[in-house]
Amino acid sequence: MKLRLVWVGKTKNPQLAKLCEDYIGRIQHFLPLEIAEVKEAKLLAALDSSDRVIVLDPGGNSWTSAQFAKFLQLHMTSDPRRLTFVIGDYAGLPPDVKRRADFEWSLSPLTFTHDLTRVLLLEQIYRALSIIHNFPYSK
Repeated sequence: MKLRLVWVGKTKNPQLAKLCEDYIGRIQHFLPLEIAEVKEAKLLAALDSSDRVIVLDPGGNSWTSAQFAKFLQLHMTSDPRRLTFVIGDYAGLPPDVKRRADFEWSLSPLTFTHDLTRVLLLEQIYRALSIIHNFPYSK
């Protein structure tokens, strides 16, 4: 499976950037992961027409970690498309990117900075892969 994360700009907080790198390394033990840091104007252009696109949005649907793991496993075994997660900037996502999405996912009803959202998304992907592969990871 090909997994890609697209987000606007670079992670400015060095501590959060370090956490991102840690989780990226953990995820890459299970599967290849591509990170695309783009400008907002290029966000829609960064998505291929064949991608399965999941946008992170506070108004989206929520999953438990177990439900997300089940979704990820089903995609891994039955969908050849690249799975692409998209995080917007401080203002959220443009309407055209939301329209392109196959699914809108809310990590929480709380509001997080876009830098912190990156860490949370990476952690949840790692957690889901740990569940799928029966890899011990704290609950």
